Amino acid sequence: MVNPKLPRIVIIGGGTGLPVLLRGLKEYPVHLSAIVTVADDGGSSGRLRDELDIPPPGDIRNVLAALSDVEPLVVELFQHRFTTGNGLSGHALGNLLLAALTDITGDFMHAIREMSKVLNVKGKVLPAANRSVVLHAEMEDGTIVSGESKIPYHGSKIKRVFLTPEKIEPLYETIREIRRADLIIIGPGSLYTSILPNLLVPKIGEEIVKAKGRKVYICNVMTQAGETLNYSASDHVEALYRHMGSSFIDTILVNDEEVPHSVQDKYAKELAKPVIYDINKLTALGLEIIHDKIIQYNEDVIRHDTNKVASLLYKILKDYEEIKEWKRTTT
Repeated sequence: MVNPKLPRIVIIGGGTGLPVLLRGLKEYPVHLSAIVTVADDGGSSGRLRDELDIPPPGDIRNVLAALSDVEPLVVELFQHRFTTGNGLSGHALGNLLLAALTDITGDFMHAIREMSKVLNVKGKVLPAANRSVVLHAEMEDGTIVSGESKIPYHGSKIKRVFLTPEKIEPLYETIREIRRADLIIIGPGSLYTSILPNLLVPKIGEEIVKAKGRKVYICNVMTQAGETLNYSASDHVEALYRHMGSSFIDTILVNDEEVPHSVQDKYAKELAKPVIYDINKLTALGLEIIHDKIIQYNEDVIRHDTNKVASLLYKILKDYEEIKEWKRTTT
């Protein structure tokens, strides 16, 4: 049973950034709900999506693994990816299990709930929609590119992204968690292909904009070729605002640690570079800015420091709760 007195955090995203963050936050006395994109169309997820007509399970699988509280070997088994086998090669076992449970139960969300029990998941894992969606990008040259995995490789700057079908119903449980959240965390993750596909689901974006909980955006550390080439921190925020038609973020968390030149040189080969932390523009946008050394390195691959970021977010949450309590007792 969930302790009703625990503060509630909703985290929105996908890709590799979301699981990294969740591993740190699950150690705190909070109730977590992760809203995960279902726009992935590449790799094992894309194959299962196309062959079985189910939402792509890959991002959901990674979040379930991150929030699980079982023996490490069980998680390793769940995350195991086959490298050989006719038809099996490339598939992660967890993707196959989620596909099988969807077939057995007849419902993707039901499958997630059952797998959450097996893995003793701390919190809720919620797909942005209970069906597959297709992500499209309109480029500045007017070209429309369809498919999440294809968008970053077109070679033109993204003007906007949108989803089909137009009528997509989010789960009521997802809307309820957004409304009850004390803290709503957006990111980290690919801006156009991991974060916005969640916010663009009708009602989800609207509910986040008007939600009472404090909204925090965790800015990416590095730009991404094909998505955010040469973007500053404020460029990321403004893209979110354009798509939502509202200035809805309260706080931005940015990295202020210089990335070593040896690491920058490696990323430069992929046309990626550190995101500029442009404090004046962020201040002009009315944002509370929290900056700190929030990155770590794994063989020269940059990741957010899960423990440091979780600690900063928990402090934001507690400070916000104290302000709410002060307002309640003084009115």
